[in-house]
Amino acid sequence: MSRPVTIFTGQWADLTFEEVCRKMSEMGYDGLEIACWGDHLDPKRAAEDPAYVEDRLQTLERYGLGCWAIGAHLIGQCVGDNWDPRLDTFAPDQVKGQPEKIRAWAIQEMKYVARAAQNMGVQVVTCFTGSPIWPYWYSFPPTPEEMVEEGFKKIVELWTPIFDEFDRCGVRFALEVHPTEIAFDFYTTQKLLQHFNRRETLGINFDPSHLLWQGLEPHLFIREFADRIYHVHMKDVAVTLDGRAGILGSHLNFGDVHRGWNFRSLGHGDVNFEEIIRELNAIGYQGPLSVEWEDSGMDREFGARESLEFVRGLDFPPSAIAFDDPMKK
Repeated sequence: MSRPVTIFTGQWADLTFEEVCRKMSEMGYDGLEIACWGDHLDPKRAAEDPAYVEDRLQTLERYGLGCWAIGAHLIGQCVGDNWDPRLDTFAPDQVKGQPEKIRAWAIQEMKYVARAAQNMGVQVVTCFTGSPIWPYWYSFPPTPEEMVEEGFKKIVELWTPIFDEFDRCGVRFALEVHPTEIAFDFYTTQKLLQHFNRRETLGINFDPSHLLWQGLEPHLFIREFADRIYHVHMKDVAVTLDGRAGILGSHLNFGDVHRGWNFRSLGHGDVNFEEIIRELNAIGYQGPLSVEWEDSGMDREFGARESLEFVRGLDFPPSAIAFDDPMKK
């Protein structure tokens, strides 16, 4: 049986939940990875109000859609980040500009997210953690190793009570390994898992796009962290280093053709998705393949439709036999 193909609703949060359900059902998606912003899912209401949960579940059912994960990336970012004015865009009005109140709000909200997922019958939350040390990624002024260690310890301190609530709810946390997070590449992911003593609560929302533009081979990430792949984003990126453009983006906005890399609709970038499917087959991953559609140069409805067909055409099952079995006596 092929894996369900879902779409993350975060890039569609300008539409109501009903509108997103209708559109994605008409396109043929199997389900949604529901974002905890816009009109799509209010974590506190979903944690405390059975009628609200029932409304969301009935809406999904009405359009023939499932839900295998909810996404709380913006809330999670507010837990671990040091404040600057940009973080206010993710926080409610009553705490904007107040760093410790933003963090306290986010910690409580993530606990609501765990209970919301439980009430929705969902076992995985995709998310960010934020990072108090991301601004130190380039070691100038020189960054002492102790500062890095303190950053990882701070994340353990902040997220342990949240993960305790996740455990009580029977929900797993899938970190999207991503620049600006405490774990943004291979070695920082190893380090984070070690700092949490490989706590089973903490796994990975695998997204190849953020690995590829950093120079990593995404499929090898699956191989290394096979027991931690809790969810999969299907997302493409084009790296176009032309001698002028740099890998750091030059402070140019996404979609600017002068950038050294840009997110692309599936099949229009450089990600080798066949290798990813082979690795997912090798580890026995049967969860959803969730399209995270981002492409500033393409109409999103065109892209969402095309991406669905791309994933369906790519998701081949593993072989049940060795190709040379018929030749054996």
